Amino acid sequence: MSSENFDRILKDAVAAQDVPFVVAMSANADGVTYSGSSGEAAAGRPASENTVFRIFSATKAIGSVAAMIMIDRGKLSMDTPVADILPDWNKLQVLERWDGGTPVMRAPKTTATIRHLATHRSGLEYEFWNPEVGRYLEATGHPSVLSGTKASLNYPLMYDPGDRWGYGPSIDWLGQVVETLDGRRIDQFCREEIFDPLGMNDTAFEPDAFADRLSEVRARGEDGNFVPFDLAPPPQPEVYGMGHCLYSTAPDYMKFLRMLLNKGALDGQRILSEKAFAEMLEDQMEGKTFQKMVTIAPPVTADVELPEGTTHSFAAVRFEADVPGRRKAGSQSWAGVCNTHYWVDPASDVAGLVFTQSLPFVEAPYLRTYEAFETAVYAQ
Repeated sequence: MSSENFDRILKDAVAAQDVPFVVAMSANADGVTYSGSSGEAAAGRPASENTVFRIFSATKAIGSVAAMIMIDRGKLSMDTPVADILPDWNKLQVLERWDGGTPVMRAPKTTATIRHLATHRSGLEYEFWNPEVGRYLEATGHPSVLSGTKASLNYPLMYDPGDRWGYGPSIDWLGQVVETLDGRRIDQFCREEIFDPLGMNDTAFEPDAFADRLSEVRARGEDGNFVPFDLAPPPQPEVYGMGHCLYSTAPDYMKFLRMLLNKGALDGQRILSEKAFAEMLEDQMEGKTFQKMVTIAPPVTADVELPEGTTHSFAAVRFEADVPGRRKAGSQSWAGVCNTHYWVDPASDVAGLVFTQSLPFVEAPYLRTYEAFETAVYAQ
């Protein structure tokens, strides 16, 4: 398939207002196989390889790799109790019920581990996915994790650690584990251990250097058209949340994905040993599976549905069956709330990303674009 066909998919998506703009790339272990863009990343500024995105939860895989580096160095294990490194974890209680407007809390019955954090089985959930969390924040005045304060990390547990999948700020805690064990703040750690070795020079925790290249977030209005929407990670936070804090470009993020295709190394720079890398991509759910995420904030996100039996590795959602005409079993995938999606398919030696800045997350029009692009990559 020629690059013109890929270009057409992107142009058609923008013309149909399925996305406000888009940058898409595909690659294999050896290099980039396609790169293209369409639409305006901001008023009067065409989208391009240089466009900078708020990647939000696409940050999570990088936070998980940071923790895996500590495991690789023997400073941590997947079964280490979180509270052994972060004693504040023991302050967290499970929300059992409500007594009128007062939350009734209890101690958790199980011990949360590093593996629970990495696979979203810690008990922590975001307020977008669990109405009880939002109710708790409102009743207690507890700040959202997007406030960037250290205290904001202390969400109530919604279930006992290990019980089930529940999507929330677990990777923010994982980043704090890395900071505490290593001594460097997480932004310095990521720069020195991940970004610099991989040549990710356009990935950063603050957007100041990218003001002239930063894209605009747009939300779909009731009339179906996109309107500007102000959403960004908190600047200069007390704690950099590794669940949401990064800015990056498509080429930079593709370097990270190609490191995954190359079993923990890129261009002669090894981030992880092959043994640690293999362990990282295995199913780490201990018999549990991904559960459908039902939105309570439709303007922000649609429901998140994945094939039954989908699991989670130490780094990302893991597909346990082939998707016909697309990714193979063992593929890893996730995304940021403003629709910065990626997948890595080691069995096929394929990685891809489809980045925009739009809400709602995983709305059907965006998913059409993603599916069309991914299908074209495999048809090639």
